[in-house]
Amino acid sequence: MRKFWYRRILIMILVLSVSVGGSYCLLQLQQSNLEREVAAEPSETMVIPGGMPVGIYLETDGVMVLGTEAVEDKDGEKHEPAAHLVKEGDYIVGVGDDEIRNKSELIAAVKSLEQPEIVLKVRRKNQKINIRMRAVECSVDDYKLGIWVRDNAQGLGTITYLTADSTFGALGHGIHDTDTGELLKISRGVLYSTSIQDVQKGTEGYPGGMEGIIVYNSYNMLGSITENTEQGIYGELDRVDTLFRNAEPVKVAGKDEIEEGNALIRCAVDGCVKEYHVQITEIDRKASEINKRLEIAVTDPELLDKTGGIVQGMSGSPILQNGKLVGAVTHVFVNSPTKGYGIILEDMLKKQ
Repeated sequence: MRKFWYRRILIMILVLSVSVGGSYCLLQLQQSNLEREVAAEPSETMVIPGGMPVGIYLETDGVMVLGTEAVEDKDGEKHEPAAHLVKEGDYIVGVGDDEIRNKSELIAAVKSLEQPEIVLKVRRKNQKINIRMRAVECSVDDYKLGIWVRDNAQGLGTITYLTADSTFGALGHGIHDTDTGELLKISRGVLYSTSIQDVQKGTEGYPGGMEGIIVYNSYNMLGSITENTEQGIYGELDRVDTLFRNAEPVKVAGKDEIEEGNALIRCAVDGCVKEYHVQITEIDRKASEINKRLEIAVTDPELLDKTGGIVQGMSGSPILQNGKLVGAVTHVFVNSPTKGYGIILEDMLKKQ
């Protein structure tokens, strides 16, 4: 009897070992086959198309200079201490030994000055330079630099795609400073949930726009923005389910697959994501402006009735053709709001 149970236990152990070992060998074989297939045939990129509006908040990397102005000293004389020293688009990153990351820190550093001679540490393009200047004493121990600055930007845009590792791309174009036209160099940014409250219809000479409510608090945070490039903004989405429910991935079309003709755009001008009919009217795969290589025209009667075509806030709306994601809306023709530009998605994925 003991031998019988001993043999049964040995058989069970042997069967278990063979089963586990066999599964491991099968998994290894399937992995090897998959690797051979990938090596033999280039894999096609898959992403989940967006179309959802989001709130955007960016903080600049340093304090951006917008311009200079004259200030009055304690004797009533006017001086412009920063003229011809700092330039539009410069970033102030230090005052003396103090690091400057935002406008509040710059104000505090100037307020603590005990003498007018200072050294501004400035990033100009990709170079760091020291600028010696003399602050204006406006009253006793109260100094001013006479520099207009900005340290953040906010707005509304549209998510273009989500990847398998929860990274996103949006807008299809960079965020530039409204005064200088310079692409903002950012230290960080946050993506927020928003709800569309109204749409100002576009007309000839007036592009129109989507109006949303954005509450900048931790409850409405969706993820982080890490890059601001000419091809769009990029980052990581923390609350995927908030934006992407029951979403299905699609293939990204190669540049040569895109053709003139029927296409769809995804956007949420009335609060929920829908697909609307458009025409791709022109394709210039080598256009110097990377986010103007597609020209599109809105043909969908429902979208034309709601928006008049393309409006501000729709930047980043995915463009689909033949079941693949081909690009994103980027600009509207101000004098013809039914038409606009788009970026090819392959270009957007190769962010620089």
